[in-house]
Amino acid sequence: MAVGRRDFLAGLGAAGAAALAPAFGGRVAAQTGAAARPFRIDTHAHFTVPKLYDLATAHGVQQATLKDWSPAKMLAEMEEGGVATSILSISDPGVHFGDNMAARALARECNEAGAKVVRDYRGRFGLFAVLPLPDVEGSLKELEYALDTLKADGIGVLSSYEGKYLGNAAFTPLLQEMNRRKGVVYCHPYCAACGVQATLTDAQNRGVEFVFDTTRTILSLLQTGAVAQFPDIRFIWSHGGGTVPYITSRLNGAGGDKLPKGVVYELQKFYYDTAQAFNPYTMPSFRKFVPVSQILFGTDFPLGGGSAAIVAKGLKDNGGFTDAELRAVERENALKLLPRLKT
Repeated sequence: MAVGRRDFLAGLGAAGAAALAPAFGGRVAAQTGAAARPFRIDTHAHFTVPKLYDLATAHGVQQATLKDWSPAKMLAEMEEGGVATSILSISDPGVHFGDNMAARALARECNEAGAKVVRDYRGRFGLFAVLPLPDVEGSLKELEYALDTLKADGIGVLSSYEGKYLGNAAFTPLLQEMNRRKGVVYCHPYCAACGVQATLTDAQNRGVEFVFDTTRTILSLLQTGAVAQFPDIRFIWSHGGGTVPYITSRLNGAGGDKLPKGVVYELQKFYYDTAQAFNPYTMPSFRKFVPVSQILFGTDFPLGGGSAAIVAKGLKDNGGFTDAELRAVERENALKLLPRLKT
C-alpha cells in the first residue's frame, strides 16, 4: 500500500522520540503533565471546511485526518496534550485552484469558519487567516477583512505559489502591508516541485521536497533583501525552518549588501515552530542555532508529526532546555508574539 506524504512526514518527525519511548498515548500524556491545567500554545494546528477538503482531495492532496474536522475533536487532543490554545490555519494546497473569484470566496468561507470557532471557544483557539494567493489584489482585501473585522492573529501563507517564492516581487505589496501592520506571517510549506515533476512519489522525493520548500522561500527573502526591507514582519516558519538551521554556512552569501546586519542576524530574528523538529537527531542542531526566544511550540495536528503530548515529550527529552526555557517554548514566547492570548 502506498504511503501518503503526511504519513511519511509524520514518521520522520516522530521517529526519534518513538525510538526512545515506543509506548506513547495515555502514558505519555500522564508523563508530560497533561492532567494539569492546559497551558501550552500550539502555533501549528490545522482545520478545514468541507468544501476545501473535497477540492483538495480532488486535486490529489490526501489529508484523511482532516476529514470531518471539528472543534470537539481538536479540544479532546488539546486536553490530552496540555494545550490551552491552538492557532488554527489552512494547510497546503491552500484555497486557490485556478480561479481568482472562487479562491476569494473560499478564503472568506474558511476565515469566517475559523473566526467563529475562536468566538465560540474563547481562549482556546486563535486564527492565522488564509489568503487567496497568488491573487495579490484579492489577498490584500481579505487580509484587511481578516485582521480588522475578524480580528485574526495573523495571516497564513504557503511557501510558494505557481513556482514563485515569498521574496518574489509579485508579493511585495503583501509584504509592505504586513510590515506596516507589524503583523505575524505564518508560513506552511508547499511542494512546488510536485507540480512539475510527475515522477516524484509521496513517500520519497515529494516528502523531502515538501520540507525543502520552506528553505527555498526563506532563501528568496534573504536574496532579495526583503527581510531587511520589511523588518517589522514577524515570520513563523514551520517544521523548524525546513533545513535552514542545518545548512546555515551555505547561506552566508545570500543577500550580499542587501542584508546590512548579515544572514545570521536575519535567520535568528525569525520564529520557528517545533512540529517534526523535536526528535533526537534534529533537535540538537535546531536548538543550537535558534535562540530559545524564537522557538514556538507546534504540532501540525491533525496532519502529522505527532500529538501535543508526543511533541512535548520530545522537547523535554531532546532539547536540553531548562524548566524556564521549556516554559518559554511551550507558552511564553507565543504570548509575547500574540499578546491577545493573555486575555
